[in-house]
Amino acid sequence: MLDLGAGTGKLTRVLVERYAHVIAVEPLEGMREILERVVPAAESLAGTAEAIPLPDAAVDAVFAASAFHWFANDDAIREIARVLRPGGVFAVVWNEAADPSPLPDAYVTRTKALFDEVRQHANLEEERFEVISGGPFGAQHEAVAEHQQVQTRESALAFMRSISVVARRPPDERDALMAELGSLLPEGEYVFRIHATVHWAVRS
Repeated sequence: MLDLGAGTGKLTRVLVERYAHVIAVEPLEGMREILERVVPAAESLAGTAEAIPLPDAAVDAVFAASAFHWFANDDAIREIARVLRPGGVFAVVWNEAADPSPLPDAYVTRTKALFDEVRQHANLEEERFEVISGGPFGAQHEAVAEHQQVQTRESALAFMRSISVVARRPPDERDALMAELGSLLPEGEYVFRIHATVHWAVRS
C-alpha cells in the first residue's frame, strides 16, 4: 500500500494498523522526519506524485489524503496508474470539520484565510477529480462517514503546523505565524464533528 503525499503521517498511522507493508512517499524532508518518528512501521521514501520512486505495478492501492489537490494533474495520474497493479484502488481521503467550529472566532477567521490561500492555488473539487477520468480507471465512487475528533490546544496547533500552507514557509516566517496562531488559541479541549470522505476508483 502506498500513502502518496504522506505529510507527517496522519493517514499513514491508520494504514499501518490495517496493512502489512505501507510505503509513505513525501517530498518535504521536515515532514518525513516527523513521519518516520511517529510511524516507524512504514517505509518512508522521498519522492513526488509525478515521480514515484517505485517500479511498475508495485502496490495494490494508492491512498492520497488532503494533499491530493497539490498533484491533481495528468502526470501524477499516469504515475499512480503505473505503480498500481490492475484491479488496484486509487483512493482520496479527507476530513472536513462540520459547523459550528469549537474553536474561538478569531482563530477560525485567521485559519480560514490560510486555507483560502491554499484553495486559490488548487483545482476546484469537481475539476481535480475529473483528472482521474483521464487515466486507466473505472467508475468513480464516493462515501462519507461521520466521527468525532478531540483536540487539545497543542494538537490543534500541531495540525496547523503540518499543513502545506504553513509547513512550506521559511522557518522564521512559519515560526512567526505559529506564534500568532498560538496567541489566538487558549488552553482547552476542542471537540470537532468530522465528515470523513473517501473518493475512489479501480485501475483497469
